[in-house]
Amino acid sequence: MANRVSIDVSAHIAHVTLTRSDKINALDPAMFEAICGAINELAAQPELRAVVVSGEGRGFCAGLDLSNFGGEVESLDLMPRTHGIANQVQQVAWGWRTLPAPVIAAVHGVAIGGGLNIMSGADIRVIHPETRCAVMELRWGLVPDMAGYPLWRGNVRDDVLRKLVYTHAQFSGAEACDLGFATETAEDPLQRAMDLAEEIAGKNPQAIQAAKRLSNALADSTDEALLLAESAEQTQIIGRPNQIEAATAQMEGRAPCFS
Repeated sequence: MANRVSIDVSAHIAHVTLTRSDKINALDPAMFEAICGAINELAAQPELRAVVVSGEGRGFCAGLDLSNFGGEVESLDLMPRTHGIANQVQQVAWGWRTLPAPVIAAVHGVAIGGGLNIMSGADIRVIHPETRCAVMELRWGLVPDMAGYPLWRGNVRDDVLRKLVYTHAQFSGAEACDLGFATETAEDPLQRAMDLAEEIAGKNPQAIQAAKRLSNALADSTDEALLLAESAEQTQIIGRPNQIEAATAQMEGRAPCFS
């Protein structure tokens, strides 16, 4: 993992960096393994309160590196669910949604194909306005299969998504924000992402994790299920030490100290 992904943890915030900068962090078999390994490593650290994902060098991720697969692409068996409900290819994007802590993507340069999918797996996506983006798979005669469809659902308008998938047209980071692929633009996406992570890390961690679970359930839960889930989550939070500390710190005008 060391030559593909790095993880730095400080003050309950993990910074995950894609480090194959000589290839604009393109996805080869080793990169798939490294990203999945990083997600597994983060999932085993319950003390984390926020995660930031960024790319080293000229861009976030240039998508699939076909030159490093050789004949392997034709023989790939994508049907086995190797990571919960996902396969390994999907896990590099979908896996961020499964982490308890919120994930913030800091995107610059390029986010094409698989790179756009990985970005989409984050809870919050901060992008430089001039980033080059595309749903690129149809260019190679393929369909998007890295968890994009469930991640884009509810964010990108249906007919717009169809057009971008069918044509693999490029769009900018500013357009990505307007279309729903990104949350906001920033001239320094990494600094903005780290600032957001620090703000989130200062909230009641149990409430933040519960809010993420509720957000994850929005797309496919009934109103009845969501109403019940709200009540169940709140029952586990209200009156507990961290909730009391959050309220007390707010009233006293100081930073909270959570257990």
